[in-house]
Amino acid sequence: MASDETKESVQTMRAISQEDLGGPDVLREVDLPRPEPGPGEILVRVRAAGVNPTDWKHRRTGMFLGEPPFVLGWDVSGVVEHVGYGVTLFSPGDEVFGMVPYPFGVGTHAEFVKGPARAFTRKPSEVDHVQAGAIPLAALTAWQALVDTADISDGDRVLVHAAAGGVGHLAVQIAKARGAHVIGTASSPKHEFVRSLGADEVIDYRHTDFAEAVTNVDAVLESIGGADQVTRSVRTLRDGGVLVSLLPVDTQEAIDEASRRGVRIAQMLVEDDHQGMRSVAALVARGALRATIAETFPLAEAARAHEAGETGHTTGKLVLTVE
Repeated sequence: MASDETKESVQTMRAISQEDLGGPDVLREVDLPRPEPGPGEILVRVRAAGVNPTDWKHRRTGMFLGEPPFVLGWDVSGVVEHVGYGVTLFSPGDEVFGMVPYPFGVGTHAEFVKGPARAFTRKPSEVDHVQAGAIPLAALTAWQALVDTADISDGDRVLVHAAAGGVGHLAVQIAKARGAHVIGTASSPKHEFVRSLGADEVIDYRHTDFAEAVTNVDAVLESIGGADQVTRSVRTLRDGGVLVSLLPVDTQEAIDEASRRGVRIAQMLVEDDHQGMRSVAALVARGALRATIAETFPLAEAARAHEAGETGHTTGKLVLTVE
């Protein structure tokens, strides 16, 4: 058994954990041992951490993580506390932001988190930690979908579904930064917001069938899901275009139509990505990419952030702040 002296030497931190799967009420602030960075890792003192739909999906179902207890959160912006053996990119005191490896590198909804040094890059001085903490997961998702997977370039026509959402509003900006003609879907009250991001066209999905209004696009970013949604999205593409889905695609009608027309359907899961984060940081630094912050919450009120997110009506990102 550990001595009292050993127990007292263990450093702890506040974290949001859960013992059961379920609603926001399962989230609790607890004291946990502070993680120690291993070789190639850094320990980050968290200043801000984004809250994403994947957080409440994991909270309810365990999804990739299995049974609790676990600490959620992948986005983070903060200050390097310690570096592990072999790390040369950063030193204690550096301000960094990034996404810890998805899905198993979870744990940013806490005072400290560790992760591979190359999951991070330096935080641009032009933005604060709240702004930086909102960006990584959603921006990397959009970057990997539109740039790495669809390879969009100047003049391409791109359809972004849920263009006012967390991933969508960053995807619109990334596509515009690449010179694309961007078409977004959103409810009519959010059209002005989506246009302010740079969208060239906005479609009210509640009253207009986007599959009839949109044709000959080079790439679709699909984040809604459902057989009919995916099938209609395929129909908007030119022959040889690409649909990047953030959700599983299991509708045979869409798969068959894509095959007939040489359309590629790519199902994507976001990855931690040092080079991608550097590209995102460069866009942020020059003012070409900015997260819209729907609301911030102190770490202890993580349950309230989940409740707000699950309404499905937020515009932009929710962020937890750590004092």
